[in-house]
Amino acid sequence: MQKPHLTRRRVLQGAAATTAGFALGVPAVHAADPVTLRIAGTGVNQFKELADKAKAELGFTIQYTSLVSDDVVKRAVTQASSFDLLDSEYWMLKKIVPSGNLQGIDTKKIKYYEQIVPIFTQGKLPDGKPVAMEGISPLKVAYLAAQKTKEFAKTPSQWMTVIPTVYNADTLGIRPDLVGEPISSWAQLLDPKFKGKAAILDIPAIGIMDAAMASEATGKVKYKDKGNMTTAEIDQTIAVMTEAKKAGQFRAFWKDFNESVNLMASGEVVIQSMWSPAVTKVRQMGVACKYQPLKEGYRAWAAGLGVPAHLDGRMLDAAYEFINWYLSGWTGAFLNRQGYYTAVLDTAKKFMSADEWDYWMEGKPAKGDIVSPTGEKIESAGAVRDGGSFDERMGHVSVWNTVMDEDRYMVRKWNEFIAA
Repeated sequence: MQKPHLTRRRVLQGAAATTAGFALGVPAVHAADPVTLRIAGTGVNQFKELADKAKAELGFTIQYTSLVSDDVVKRAVTQASSFDLLDSEYWMLKKIVPSGNLQGIDTKKIKYYEQIVPIFTQGKLPDGKPVAMEGISPLKVAYLAAQKTKEFAKTPSQWMTVIPTVYNADTLGIRPDLVGEPISSWAQLLDPKFKGKAAILDIPAIGIMDAAMASEATGKVKYKDKGNMTTAEIDQTIAVMTEAKKAGQFRAFWKDFNESVNLMASGEVVIQSMWSPAVTKVRQMGVACKYQPLKEGYRAWAAGLGVPAHLDGRMLDAAYEFINWYLSGWTGAFLNRQGYYTAVLDTAKKFMSADEWDYWMEGKPAKGDIVSPTGEKIESAGAVRDGGSFDERMGHVSVWNTVMDEDRYMVRKWNEFIAA
């Protein structure tokens, strides 16, 4: 693997502000001012290696708070002073922004803003094709009307809600050695052949979308817009899931990605809702696991770093420093090796070998071993990424994680389904 040349400054090695800092209007943080950045979010991006790298290159101590998705929203709305950066998924913003607890991020201070994948700035793929708009497609909640406001902007503005970091096209994870037949449809999550061997995630805003993909694929429910169901459509979806639950279809309903890893690695579950890092982790354990492309398409999600409204002065400068560092390449390459996609492709490519880039981004067969972000072998020469290239995967997204107009009703019905 190529070892990239490190070009980022070491902020604490001197008191003078760097040229890059001044160019962005963000003064570098000085040696006399040690910084601890408290980042709250789901655990999937909270790697010790990223914290260590930030410490080495910026001098910042990163303090993670790992929360399940619903608690990220609760923390942002009720305890915004408890963090300095919020690692938020885009669907969460529909609940968080109306609290006024996030400030708009000045795009003029984001060094790589013009290089951000246009999914987030224009609602398009890099090849110009429009992205799916069902659910909370990122562009719907990407911008604010002003720096301090509770209102989203209807068109791109100077102020972003969050700066995008990672995103992905999600599907079902399977144990190819145990399922016993080809898997090609979301409907197979509900196939009685997998009774007691299936699982779905218990995060209402996400689980309902997997349920909708499966219900629609069976032909039992037809939606006008899966991402914004009517109460009748919610009832129909929950009815399908309840019927399957009563029949013993589900082994588990998981909230934390480590739960999904254990379920799959143990063989207790052979088909389930799954996230890319969980698939990677199972493979690192030497267990066969595949992120299965399905004919109905993918359910997508995206995440970004948000700045709480109270942050100012030295800590606000540090937040901008960290965000710009996050987009500068090393972190993007690290996360790409996890199976994610990074918001700025150009910088990440410089920190990946040609073979890695071809495997992860172009869908080409690996020429050599493919390793995880932490160096474990996960694929051998000749392997092709599940689902193929970036264009193939993101071009076949059907719906994004969402918050519906009938969200409270949906959450209540979902929780009744889980508790029944």
